[in-house]
Formats: sequence, structure tokens, C-alpha cells
Amino acid sequence: MSSPTTKKPLPFYVTFTAGAIAGVSEILTFYPLDVVKTRMQLERGKSVGLLGSFRSIIREEGFGRLYRGLVPPLLLEAPKRATKFAANDFWGKTFKKFSGEAQMTQKLSILTGCSAGATESFVVVPFELVKIKLQDKSSTYGGPLDVVRQIVRKDGLLGLYSGMEATFWRHLWWNGGYFGTIFQVKAMLPKAETPQKELLNNFISGSAGGFVGTLVNTPFDVVKSRIQGAEKIPGIVPKYNWTYPGIVTIFREEGPAALYKGFVPKVLRLAPGGGVLLLVVEFTLGVFRKALGPPYI
Repeated sequence: MSSPTTKKPLPFYVTFTAGAIAGVSEILTFYPLDVVKTRMQLERGKSVGLLGSFRSIIREEGFGRLYRGLVPPLLLEAPKRATKFAANDFWGKTFKKFSGEAQMTQKLSILTGCSAGATESFVVVPFELVKIKLQDKSSTYGGPLDVVRQIVRKDGLLGLYSGMEATFWRHLWWNGGYFGTIFQVKAMLPKAETPQKELLNNFISGSAGGFVGTLVNTPFDVVKSRIQGAEKIPGIVPKYNWTYPGIVTIFREEGPAALYKGFVPKVLRLAPGGGVLLLVVEFTLGVFRKALGPPYI
């Protein structure tokens, strides 16, 4: 029987739904920054920067190009974010049980986040691949379905999982940094005594988590974009095939700064975006708790 002071964990479908709502909210708000980030990561040589990339896209291709490739991530965002938060909830409970810890710790929060990211990566790869193909400046695809048809025709169904290994590492490290930082920042902030202050704490800790996650995972994201953006030519081994060798190649040929191409638009999206995610998730969970009543409140 539940203690009067202990909230019963919410059902899985509630966590899943809250993550889905948060994901769609975030993608609709920040998507143009993702397009610019991908363009900068696919560039070779000196980057024109954030504002230069925005101006170039709008001047040469029109404003609508900033939303090119929106459909795949929009379709993906609900299951992706839902999987992120539901997996984080699942792995958190699992690791606490195996470790014997009654409460979450810093180490467990990082381990839980990494595990949630690894789980999430298996869901996102085909959608990420289609998005990258459509966002590329040289893209001639007619739309998401055209990308899928051409990839399947040339490489089979497994071709839709090009870049799987790089996506795995990208999501593992981002989620580890994100959830690990949220735990630490929340512990440092003054205890919220009102719902409004609780929402503010969630936004601050989520934004900090988004920044740290982006700082940690950008080199992996650059390699992933290079792997998924390249066209496969029969008989020729791709320049970028595996994540860690790809990082070494970029570092050696283009310098360390190239591993952080697209960092500014990425962090401008994912730092406040991480705050929006956590804020919307916690707000939605609060609504569900009130709607379901005891023992969830």
C-alpha cells in the first residue's frame, strides 16, 4: 500500500505521451536551426557561420528551405522523445533496483541517460537518414518517400540504417550529458516552493543539460552527418564509415574546430530546446497526476 507522502509512479503510457507532446513542441519551435546545423556540418573548408548560412539559404533557395525535411523528424519526434523519456524512466528504475539505491545518484543518472540514448538510437536512424538527405544543399529528392524509395532500390532495406553506429554514439553521449546534468543542476538549485518555481527549475536544468549534451556529442553528430550525407558509389569505400576513425580523419584533415561545425545553431536549439522538453514533460505529467488523482499525487 502506498505511503501518503509517496507518489505512485505514473503508468508507462503517461510517460510516453508526455515525451511525445514535448518532442513535437520542441521540433516545431526550433527546426530551422537544425537545417542550418546540418548544412554547416556538411561543408568542407571554412564555414560561413550561423548568420551567413541563414542568409545563404534564404537568398539562394527561399525561406521555405528552412523547413525542408520537416516531415520525417515531425513524424519521428513523438516516438523519439517518448522513447527517450520512457526509456530513461525504465532504465532508472532498473538500475536503482540492481544497485540497491533507493534514490537516483549522479552516476546512476548518467548511466540511465546513456542507456536511454542507446535505446532511442534504434528508433531514429531511418528518419535521421531521410532528414539529412533532404537538408543537403545538393539534394534533388522529391520528398521523404522519394528518399526512401531510392535508398531501398539501391541499398535494400538495410540501407535505411546507414549511420546506425554513429547515431548510437551520438544519442548515447547526448542523453548521458543531458540527464546527468539535469540531476546535478536540480540538486544545486533552491528547492521550488511553488509550481511556477518548479517549472523555472525544470527549464534551467533542462537548458543546462541540453548545453552539456550538445558540447559532448557534437563531434559524433558531425561524423554522423558526413556518413549519412554521402552518396554510396559501388566499388568505392566511403571516406567516413565508422565514428571514431571518422573523428580522427576530420581532426587530422580539417583541424579540431571542424569537429564542432554547426555547434552554434545546434546549441541554440538544444540548450533552450532541452529546457522546453523537460518543462513540457514535467508540466504534462503534472496534468496527468491531477487527472488520475491518488495515489499519483
